[in-house]
Amino acid sequence: MIGLRGRGTGSACAEDSIVTLDIENPDFMNLDSLLTDDERQVHATVARWVDERVLPIIAECFERERFPRELVPEMAELGLFGATLHGYGCAGLNNIAYGLIMQELERGDSGLRSFGSVQNGLCMYPIYRYGSDEQKDRWLPAMARAEAIGCFGLTEPDGGSDPGTMKTHARKVGGDWVINGAKMWITNGTIADVAVVWAMTEQGVRGFLVERGTPGYTTRDIPHKFSLRASVTSELFFDDCRVPERNRLPRAEGLAAPLSCLTQARYSIVWGAIGAAQACYREALAFARQRVLFGKRLIEKQIIQQRLANMARRISTAQLLAWQLGRLKDLEKMDYTQVCLAKWNNVRMALDVAREARDMLGAGGISVECCPIRHMLNMESVITYEGTETIHQLIVGRAITDQAAF
Repeated sequence: MIGLRGRGTGSACAEDSIVTLDIENPDFMNLDSLLTDDERQVHATVARWVDERVLPIIAECFERERFPRELVPEMAELGLFGATLHGYGCAGLNNIAYGLIMQELERGDSGLRSFGSVQNGLCMYPIYRYGSDEQKDRWLPAMARAEAIGCFGLTEPDGGSDPGTMKTHARKVGGDWVINGAKMWITNGTIADVAVVWAMTEQGVRGFLVERGTPGYTTRDIPHKFSLRASVTSELFFDDCRVPERNRLPRAEGLAAPLSCLTQARYSIVWGAIGAAQACYREALAFARQRVLFGKRLIEKQIIQQRLANMARRISTAQLLAWQLGRLKDLEKMDYTQVCLAKWNNVRMALDVAREARDMLGAGGISVECCPIRHMLNMESVITYEGTETIHQLIVGRAITDQAAF
């Protein structure tokens, strides 16, 4: 943090005013001043954990295509799972605190934030909102303690952006449901103890809890990824998979149910993308301070200052957008189209900042020892999953024009 004394002479800048700018993060709009003490404490705690436990190992995990599962119990100990839920051993935090958690996890790596997003928004949330009391009592405390891991099965091999055409189907046979089909690009699939699976029935889309070991249910990892390498990505297969009626989510009816879960996950991405961009910005700034080119440090070059300033502008804008979205969510006034706009804006921002930082680092920027290339590759996935950039543009366009152009 540095203090700058205003030197302007016009009415736009009062003389002798003191402006405090957080250059390192950056936080030019002083978002920190809008946070409560509890939100700051949550932010600081998770940031410290990421610095101490994630950053020392994550580059190697990415290089070796390994999810650092050993960190999951520590995340549970910090109260990061079911963070906004009340009861069931969950922390009951507000949505801004939760967003800050996601920001710091993605500052570590998108794979870690993806794990948190799935456990929270795509698994615990639908059980909490659509599940029976028995399902809540069984799964939510265990998932909060990371004694059970979940995954979310919606996307299929032949389609992602149009889930209404899903081919996975379930039919009632006596007191059970028999599921057939496949899901693809599923985070946590092969390590999950329970899958929240969406299938077409005669009554429309319904949600089911499919437990590991259920006959007819198998999983397989998707290897050779060049993005989200520190994350488990899987395929799910259902071959006459029989699940009891008690495993159907009783209040999940229609496509609106899984889409509401996607809204939760997209909200976490809005914040997470900021963390990835901050990590890239910090590394570019540190490099520019020490690198000498043509007799001067890079940081003294006009073009470098311009590029850093542009990064700071875009990150600060994204921070304020995320904060307002969290505020609306806490007031229960958030609309899903606002989440779409924010996810589109913030992920595009993070991808552009990562690419810019990678370029500023020169040849060294392609090394896994530097974080921008890792975040850049991860953002290529994040800009696609939970709704592609184009889908979000069309959702916002529909809200503006009242005309669907999908």
